[in-house]
Amino acid sequence: MFNFLKGVVGGSGGGQKDLPYNIGDPYPSAWSSWSHFRGTSKDDGSPVSIFSLSGSNPQDGRLAAGRNGVKRLRTVRHPNILSFLYSTEVETVDGSGTKVTIYIVTEPAMPLSEKIKELSLEGTQRDEYYAWGLHQIAKAVSFLNNDCKLVHGNVCLESVVVTQTLDWKLHAFDVLSEYDGTSGTATGPMLPYEWLVGSQYKSVELAKSDWVAIRKSPPWAIDSWGLGCLIYEIFSGMKLGKTEELRNTASIPKSLLPDYQRLLSSTPSRRLNASKLIENSEYFQNKLVDTIHFMEILSLKDSVEKDTFFRKLPNLTEQLPRQIVLKKLFPLLTSALEYGSAAAPALTALLKIGSWLSAEEYTLKVLPTIIKLFASNDRAIRVALLQHIDQYGESLSARVVDEQVYPHVATGFVDTSSILRELTLKSMLIMAPKLSQRNLSGSLLKYLSKLQVDEEPAIRTNTTILLGNIASFLNDGTRKRVLINAFTVRALRDTFSPARGAGVMALCATSSYYDTTEIATRILPNIVVLTIDPDSDVRSKVFQAVDQFMQILKQSNEKSNAGDTAHAGSLGLASMPGNAGLLEWAMSSLTLKGKPSDQAPIAASNSVRPVTTTTAASSETPSMAPVRVSSSSDFADAPAPPSPTSTDGWGEIENGIHEEQYSDKDGWDDIEPLEEPKPSSVLANIQAAQKRPVSQPKPQATSLRSKSTVKAVATKDEDDDLWGSIAVPTPKIASKSLKVKTSGAVEDDDPWAAIAAPPPTTKVKPLSAGRGRGTKAAAPKLGAQRINRTSSSGMQ
Repeated sequence: MFNFLKGVVGGSGGGQKDLPYNIGDPYPSAWSSWSHFRGTSKDDGSPVSIFSLSGSNPQDGRLAAGRNGVKRLRTVRHPNILSFLYSTEVETVDGSGTKVTIYIVTEPAMPLSEKIKELSLEGTQRDEYYAWGLHQIAKAVSFLNNDCKLVHGNVCLESVVVTQTLDWKLHAFDVLSEYDGTSGTATGPMLPYEWLVGSQYKSVELAKSDWVAIRKSPPWAIDSWGLGCLIYEIFSGMKLGKTEELRNTASIPKSLLPDYQRLLSSTPSRRLNASKLIENSEYFQNKLVDTIHFMEILSLKDSVEKDTFFRKLPNLTEQLPRQIVLKKLFPLLTSALEYGSAAAPALTALLKIGSWLSAEEYTLKVLPTIIKLFASNDRAIRVALLQHIDQYGESLSARVVDEQVYPHVATGFVDTSSILRELTLKSMLIMAPKLSQRNLSGSLLKYLSKLQVDEEPAIRTNTTILLGNIASFLNDGTRKRVLINAFTVRALRDTFSPARGAGVMALCATSSYYDTTEIATRILPNIVVLTIDPDSDVRSKVFQAVDQFMQILKQSNEKSNAGDTAHAGSLGLASMPGNAGLLEWAMSSLTLKGKPSDQAPIAASNSVRPVTTTTAASSETPSMAPVRVSSSSDFADAPAPPSPTSTDGWGEIENGIHEEQYSDKDGWDDIEPLEEPKPSSVLANIQAAQKRPVSQPKPQATSLRSKSTVKAVATKDEDDDLWGSIAVPTPKIASKSLKVKTSGAVEDDDPWAAIAAPPPTTKVKPLSAGRGRGTKAAAPKLGAQRINRTSSSGMQ
């Protein structure tokens, strides 16, 4: 026998004080004598539903039926039956009498009639939602009749409630009883509380109390009749008044009408079993039912079925009732993604549905799932996250990005897949503004330094573009060490012409960070030689850049002559009319998707195999054309190649690159690239010219001459400033032999002069500020030294 927790409290209404739930506002309708209230838990405030039934006589038949309902609801569990949480029976003294109240606490739900009014669905969407609800109730009835051999006896509109996820659930178990078909001759009532059922809902045999006929009928006979009554009430939109109204079938859908008539057969044995109703009816074959059913058994589907389903889901959600998608499909989708049963295309559907939510709901329901997905080991999920970062990246807080997201994303910089490296690079356009200086300077720049010598030309180009975009987020010291070296020593000497063009444009976009000395001695000498670049687009960008930097120097000179020396040394692009356009180019070039390109090994610049690039500027302003180079393809259609060296996961740095491996002595000015084919003769001359030393202004020359020769050799020149701790390790390449030129060779054509051994002490010769990487003087016996003189004997 079911045991109740009884609280005996004196005074009217004292029983509610001991209830561990707060009773709120009542709903306007409930089954029989029960009252249905909104409620919340006193512990955590979670919502619940509270049903109460009161009686003045402890032996009242309604109370006895209520106790039966509590016992049945507590012991019968099914996904389509209302979930029981708590119950109690309280006696209170009210005047001269005693009042008994039964409380049942369940998951939050509201009466079906009220939810139908609230949703106000029409047409196809209404029919699809009703089909889904009837499908759920039919499963609950089938479970009771066929699996449990129980008879609900009271299936109607009032015995159905709707949960917060818009699921229909069966309750009101006061009349529920075991089916007693073994005693065919028994004449006593099989349903002891059948008198609670309204006469309009009773089948012919139940209305006559023909218990012999009822026992000879199948277990589903009474409840199948009740299903017919429920169908009539939801489609007619009104409560059933009398049994004769069931003959009016005008509101019943044509595809459901044959099954409706079989449910209400006058012969109990011929009534349609609820399980057959689910299997046979055409009415239940619709998009909403099929979609929800697929999601509920997702773990049983294979990868091909999942992939096909989730690719169609974004378009399918547009056709389904919006409320159903948000409250039913969306929770199923987030759960499937978090637990790994959903395929990567499901992320597209998640973000599309999430866009329908308010900002507060998006933060509470979408972002937590996305943050968890960044820790996924599924490479396809990682690619999908980076592809769609523009849709959710702005909603992520700086702290979440810096502490939880970036550590997982950063490992993609050294992934063996070029697709993932490029997507990781592009994602930094959104993440970098939210990173701390520790991650910006101590981690991100190290990865960018490595990517600037990546084997993929498109990645090298986009690295330069990204660095130009995030320059404003770096501190002054880091900018001084990084920008000029990255753009001139690396980008401008790249054999890939779009990379050189990106370097020129990045210098223009960041010109406000350079003083006049840097412009005159380090920037202009490196870009002027590109005026004869083999690529016409690069040349046009260079001419504009030369004009821009010359104008900055002219403005500085004018201010100096006018006596305004406060700002003469640092006139940047901020004062230039074209600043907005250049920065706009720098931003758009990385946010717009490029076309796919299958990169071949880098060839000479005058014979580079065409790589897909896109320019958006007109011919009148060629230097403003954005370089949008992409080595990625349509990731939704082509899976990323698997890593040959490790399992798929953010957690492993697949190329073995760790931050600890970067030496404080290495810098971006160590410009020897990865093994590349020899550039064309024109480009080789340009690169050689870029490596020659630049004459310093008088004050600087005096300062340099004051230093000892040993110190000049052992330390790096200002023009070759190191990245310090943020530098890339020296690329491992085969050492190239150094050849001593004959006296007839022209010094300007020697690209290796920068790494020559120290000159003889008899004559000091300035070192070129080029590609030297040593931090201490090389031994004279190991260096290749040029001797451009002829002895008196004529020997060379």
